[in-house]
Amino acid sequence: MNRRLAALLVPALLAVAGCTGTEAQRSTTPTGRAERPSPFADCAALTRPPGDAAPGPAGRPTPGPAATVTAGTPAPTASPAGDGSRLPALTLSCFTGGAPVALRDIQGPVVINLWASWCPPCRKELPAFQRLSERTAGRLQVLGVNSRDTRTAAQSIGEDFGIRFPVLVDQGEALQRELRRNAIPLTVLVDAEGRVRHVDASGALDDVRLAALVRQHLGVAVPA
Repeated sequence: MNRRLAALLVPALLAVAGCTGTEAQRSTTPTGRAERPSPFADCAALTRPPGDAAPGPAGRPTPGPAATVTAGTPAPTASPAGDGSRLPALTLSCFTGGAPVALRDIQGPVVINLWASWCPPCRKELPAFQRLSERTAGRLQVLGVNSRDTRTAAQSIGEDFGIRFPVLVDQGEALQRELRRNAIPLTVLVDAEGRVRHVDASGALDDVRLAALVRQHLGVAVPA
């Protein structure tokens, strides 16, 4: 009876703005390559400036103009949640394999989204991050960090929602600990100098709110 009650309560508890997960939901699998192709892009382009030509998910070049600040947009300023410090000195594995990625080597501006398949607000907002990636291609990088998830579940979410941007794997919640946050989703906005300008933990972001944050803190306009 107790187990049955717990099973009914878990989905309700996770349907809040932030998810912490349970030990059962946090089961992990090896980060080796999956049997079927990953929906996510590889991570090689993360260490190149957003405007550089880089292979897309299908291996085709995706060139774009250099990152620019829209005329009339105030220069990015640090918010109380983003004090202008650098990203933590962490190195994480790429979901698609290959060389691990040092966060401080990532070329900004970049929007980093921490998510997991078992987190309802994460699933709700992921399509908005994919649209952001498409609308700002060549001017801004979008990066996912999959936290405390199974590889199969994360891959299924990427396939179901059409997520194509690169994803790093952080099974030990190292980035969350460094940011001193214990729930997801989290969105971290990092400028072209590699400085954290804002950390958002307000819950699922939609297109309008996400575009406003990117414009305010990174000075990049997002086309409608």
